[in-house]
Amino acid sequence: MGKLTVGALRAVLVVVLASTVFVQAGMVSALVSGSDPEDGVLPLTPLRLITILGMVSVQVALVCVWRLVTMVRRGTVFSHAAFRYVDLVIGAIVAAALAWFAVTALNAPGQREDPGVTVIMGGIGVAVLGVALIVLVLRMLLAQAVARDVEAAQMQAELDEVI
Repeated sequence: MGKLTVGALRAVLVVVLASTVFVQAGMVSALVSGSDPEDGVLPLTPLRLITILGMVSVQVALVCVWRLVTMVRRGTVFSHAAFRYVDLVIGAIVAAALAWFAVTALNAPGQREDPGVTVIMGGIGVAVLGVALIVLVLRMLLAQAVARDVEAAQMQAELDEVI
């Protein structure tokens, strides 16, 4: 992975992380100040809490991706240590999908006249779960690569003994 690619990815990660912190700060401020009274159309307090938790799941995924990129740059990504970060990314994606489903459920009563919005929101949640499944498949590929790397190292050690 080139330095330009790593730099660009890290810049994107920093911008997204800063954005999530900004959103969280706004949600916490609105919860604490109580300056935005609920008018009964939407339950704002639960939506804000879900948003805060959803942003935490995004932040966990961002930090894990940062760590994985660091491992790639060091050449240590094909190790068992990488699995911890990949597993956390999968968990964070599933948590984000569950938060989205909770938002969908809170929004559904207001969409009785147009249930298509709820269906679309549910479809987005399923798509997010699909991303978690894709990362799970990539984890399996990583497991195969790590196994091959270990096997290659063992064969090299045996060859070194013979020579």
